[in-house]
Amino acid sequence: MAKDPKPDAGRAGGGSSRSGSGARPVSTTKGSSSRGPAPRTGGRGRTRPPTQVVTHSRPWGLIAAAVAVVVFAAAAITYAVVQVRAADAERVDALDEIAGIESFDYAAGQEHVTTPVEYDQTPPVGGPHDGEWADCTGTVYDVDVRHENAVHSMEHGAVWIAYNPDEVTGDDVAKLAELVDGVSGRLLSPYAGLDSAVSLQSWNHQLKVDSVDDPRIEQFADFLTFNGEVEGAYPEIGASCENPTFVADPLVAGDGSRGADATTDAPTTPTMGADGSTETTTE
Repeated sequence: MAKDPKPDAGRAGGGSSRSGSGARPVSTTKGSSSRGPAPRTGGRGRTRPPTQVVTHSRPWGLIAAAVAVVVFAAAAITYAVVQVRAADAERVDALDEIAGIESFDYAAGQEHVTTPVEYDQTPPVGGPHDGEWADCTGTVYDVDVRHENAVHSMEHGAVWIAYNPDEVTGDDVAKLAELVDGVSGRLLSPYAGLDSAVSLQSWNHQLKVDSVDDPRIEQFADFLTFNGEVEGAYPEIGASCENPTFVADPLVAGDGSRGADATTDAPTTPTMGADGSTETTTE
């Protein structure tokens, strides 16, 4: 008998397989393998060693120092601005801005005398005077200088600050001296019997105050020292304040004059002319 032919392996399962035939259908998916599931491709792969992060410490000392410098600079600038504004607030630009100041009318060309003068004001602010002026180059005297010589200093543009030695002593005198010492055009001296604590004089102007702390003292001195433009200004603009003889041997109130020949020949203070040249005034 003829044997039934074996089914062709290449055609097995051609069409749909019978139900319950027990034959497994062949997978047609590419890359399939009978050795199990394929390894995951979306995994971590090789693990990198942890990165060591080096943190640098901040230079806190330098930062603190820089901040301190900035703060100090800001404070210094603020202080300077406040001081400038305060100085501007106290600065005066006219005589009538100084409360209590008195003005007089002594003309230029007052007579030089060697005899004592009875002045109408105490201390005097103008009038006849000695031919020798008291040194007024920022000179602080500890004696009541001869008044006739101090008037001559004011004729040259000086501010004379006088104080009552019975009321103003010690630190108060030192405070006045700080305003005068070394400032050309100023002199300071005690004045016996003065009717106020302090009296300030320039030619034709006077101010009396009761305390060395009065801000008008500095206002008067700053505004009227060598001020040749104010009404009633001193007559001899450009004249010298230097008199070394008087510094070395000051005449005191009640002393006699050294005479007409005592007028110093110290160099005069130069003044600028309109054309830029300089000229000097001699006594």
